[in-house]
Amino acid sequence: MGKKRILISAFACHPPTSSEHQEEEKILGSGESILGWNLVKQISRIHEVWVITQRRNAKGIRRAVDQGEMADVKFCYFDFPVWHRTLWYWQISLHFYYYFWQIFAFLKAKKLHRKNHFDLVHHITYANYWMPSFMGAFLKIPFIWGPVGGGQKTPPGFYKEYSLGGKISELVRGISQWIGIKLLYSRSRCLRRSKAILVCNQETKNKIPEKFKEKVQNFPVTGIGQDALRPDRYVQKDHNIFSVITTGRLVHWKNFAEALTAFHIFFRKYPQSQFFIIGDGPEKDRLETMSSELNLKNHVHFISWLPQNELFKRMCQSDVFLYPSLREGGGAVVIEAMASGLPVICLDTAGPGFHIRKEWGIKIEPRNPDFVVGGMAQSLEKLYEDKDLRQQMGIKAYERAKDYYLWDRLGERLQNIYRDSLEKDRK
Repeated sequence: MGKKRILISAFACHPPTSSEHQEEEKILGSGESILGWNLVKQISRIHEVWVITQRRNAKGIRRAVDQGEMADVKFCYFDFPVWHRTLWYWQISLHFYYYFWQIFAFLKAKKLHRKNHFDLVHHITYANYWMPSFMGAFLKIPFIWGPVGGGQKTPPGFYKEYSLGGKISELVRGISQWIGIKLLYSRSRCLRRSKAILVCNQETKNKIPEKFKEKVQNFPVTGIGQDALRPDRYVQKDHNIFSVITTGRLVHWKNFAEALTAFHIFFRKYPQSQFFIIGDGPEKDRLETMSSELNLKNHVHFISWLPQNELFKRMCQSDVFLYPSLREGGGAVVIEAMASGLPVICLDTAGPGFHIRKEWGIKIEPRNPDFVVGGMAQSLEKLYEDKDLRQQMGIKAYERAKDYYLWDRLGERLQNIYRDSLEKDRK
């Protein structure tokens, strides 16, 4: 397959943020944005690429281009013309804004297609199975959709653990899913027109209607660069403190409150321990209050945000990565922890459950909140007591990350998907 002209829809697309730009760009450095950036980079290695993304990404992208990254990619910036800064801070309003952004971005894509005659359109971010891609649905060229997620749901019995705001958010999400699946013609058209549907977890795969299942392929929503691999992690640490780390946006469905409760149970037996919670979000005040009430203030450390390289260093100084998310579509930080040689404790659901196997982590069935809290506490104890197991799991985690999740390897898989999709279109 020779060089093709590829149009990419990547609402979230931003290079990893650096320490000198962390304040202005920290909200842009999400897993979705890094996914968009790295898949564009992989596609542009072979093909001629145009990307439609939101204007707020422009500053960081231009800075990276000026430094020599992806200079040949044509970035087209577009914002839906409403005041939207506040919308970005709330998941519900963000998806509302994104839906209308897509409509107007499609109109821009039509003009670009008339001028450039694209061979294929690929919708990368945001990608939910219940939310349509207007470019994929209505541009009359071969279409790749994904990696898509969104099939994961909060397990029954956990809603009561959410704050009022969290419960409202889950209710609105459920209504939005129902509308997207049942009422949106554009979404059903995406399913029909796609040459390949890439899914990032089993729950989403199960949601794709049976008649379209032959189009479905597993494809992770996250990857890592060579700089994330830390083979020196295996050197025995020279300290007596058992260090647990977690990171992510502090929102209700990531379930950090139960992780904090589990650490408290573990800490009562093993007080030579500390817990680092790295991230920011609407649940932060609640978590800090919990930490104080549990008398953990000197042992639980909240860090609002770290640049990627500093996060990797912090992971390498830790013993275990604890990730309690209830419905994480991908779980980029799980892969980063694996690349840092850390055993992972997570729930056996959605993205993290998809990534972790018993050789390099411990998965806990999300039966109910008490079972999960107890399971996390017991898993911490198991890894605390058995240093050899901890190290063996860390080595296996590193090897899995190196063999499967490097962006270059994912890029090679994507090239094969493009080739097969274009061949299908010619038949």
